[in-house]
Amino acid sequence: MKIIFQGANNIVSVLTPAPDWEGTMEELGQKCIPVGVKFKIIEDSELPSDREFRDAWEVDEAELTDGVGEQEQV
Repeated sequence: MKIIFQGANNIVSVLTPAPDWEGTMEELGQKCIPVGVKFKIIEDSELPSDREFRDAWEVDEAELTDGVGEQEQV
């Protein structure tokens, strides 16, 4: 599983948990995504397999419904 969110400059960002992450994906998103930024938890298979145009990936903000970042970034 992965987490997607709108990163800087409206670029779709993908967060992949470390192999030893023991929390939930929601906890990871809340911890690692900046405060107030919405995210969605997806299956790996939902990401486009062709990475050639990954800078052009788009996500509808209305689909980012699984949580919101809560951690202040330092």
